[in-house]
Parts: sequence; C-alpha cells; structure tokens
Amino acid sequence: MGARPTTVLEALDMPDVTGPYAPGTPCWVDLMVPDQQAALDFYRDLFGWQGEVGPPETGGYAVCTLRGKPVAGIMTATSPDGGPTPPTVWTTYLATADVDATEKKVAKAGGTVMMPATDVMTLGRMSLISDPTDAVVGLWQAKDFPGAGVVNEHGALIWNELDTSDTGAATAFLSAALGIQAAPMEGADGYFALNVDGRTVGGMQGLDKLPEGVPSHWLAYFSVDDTDSTVDALIRAGGNVLVPPFDMMAGRMSVVQDPQGGTFAVINATGPQPA
Repeated sequence: MGARPTTVLEALDMPDVTGPYAPGTPCWVDLMVPDQQAALDFYRDLFGWQGEVGPPETGGYAVCTLRGKPVAGIMTATSPDGGPTPPTVWTTYLATADVDATEKKVAKAGGTVMMPATDVMTLGRMSLISDPTDAVVGLWQAKDFPGAGVVNEHGALIWNELDTSDTGAATAFLSAALGIQAAPMEGADGYFALNVDGRTVGGMQGLDKLPEGVPSHWLAYFSVDDTDSTVDALIRAGGNVLVPPFDMMAGRMSVVQDPQGGTFAVINATGPQPA
C-alpha cells in the first residue's frame, strides 16, 4: 500500500483494453459472496457497475460492466460438498497462455493447485492456485473472453497487490511459476514492483505493514475520483472501513469492506507518474 498503483497494464495509454493481457498480468477480478443480488446492487451504487444474475449454464455468474465493457464478476458463494459456505472474497486472476502447463510449474515451485483447470464454455480456461505463503490467486487462459475491458478509471480495476508473509518465498515462486519478476520499487521502502516483460503490473509487500493476524492474500484496488466521498458512500450503504483514507506517494487511498465482508481498496491515484 506504499507504492503508486499506476495501472494494471502499463502498456495501455487509455483505459479501454483492446488487446490480450501478457502472461503474468492481472486480467480479471471477481467476488464470491453469499447474496449475489445485494452485491450487484451495492457495487452498482458505489461504482456505477451494471450487472445482473447470469444464466443457469454459467452458475448465475454476473459479468458487471462499466460503459458497456466488462469490469468485474460477481457470483454466489456455494459449497458443492455441503460444507461451510466459502468466505466472501475478491479473487485476482493472472493471465496465462496455458493453464495446464502453468499448474505444473506451480506444483514444482512449491505452490498448490486448489481448483484444477477447467473450461468455462468458450470463454477461457481457469484454475485457482496458492503460493507457498498460502496467498490464493486465479489463472485465466483467455479464449473468447480476454478479461477486463476497461481499467484505470473511476470504478475500474487499477492495481493488484500481493500481501505476503514471506516476500522472498513469494518472489521465487512468482518467477519460477508465473514468469513475474519482483524488484524493489524506488521511493517505497519495503515495497516491490511486480514486472512482466519489463512493465510493472502489480505490487507486493510484507505482512509486517498490515495488522497482526492478516493472512497472505491478493488485494484488488479500484480507481475512484474522490476517495473520501466514495468511502462515505460505502459507509452509508453498510460497508466497513479497515484503513481510513490517507495520503501517500500514489495519491489518496483506503482499504474497505463491502456489507458482506469483501475486502478491497479504493484510490484516487494522483501521485507522480513513474519516470
């Protein structure tokens, strides 16, 4: 949270994504939540998203849009084996050219395949993995659906951050399994840039910067025009503030939860552009 979240894809000069995401780049986020319709209503009011419960063949998965372009997914949390309902959580997905091949690298690098690769109709192929520090992230092999169609504007994804209990172990894993290189970010002590083909696509920091007891995880940041007014609106809608709005080198940000407990960050990224 100490570095400037400039973009999920620095190659883009405009918010609209017109090409495929390079392997290793965050390309999508989705929310698993007990009450899907309540979440759709909440994020519509907060970010201006449009979305509705999807058809049965997709398990009701809702693709939310901004300006008619896909921006995030929301689905109902279910337990296929009748066990406890999964927690409310935002999941980051990293692009890959071959999910199955990446899964083999994940296992070899000390990670765990939590949900094996599966086809999502003709849209793509996905899986869920965790790294050696237990941070969960999705993999997405695009076919008809490349991922987010708009980024870096109000209500859209702007940054994805790995908060980990062991930056050394995470760095080695990201490189070996996903081709992502971590390097210290200039001007941000203890913060690392995650790079793909020489371009910064995300960030990483240790859990020592977070409250005690927080597990390793990926955090999605959404761009907003006014952090304070967005947080005020979230509170009025029943959300919770974990980290109140504060200024740092990237701009003004806050870490919040939606009314069902989904954690995410909002930021007005007005800090200096990287050289």
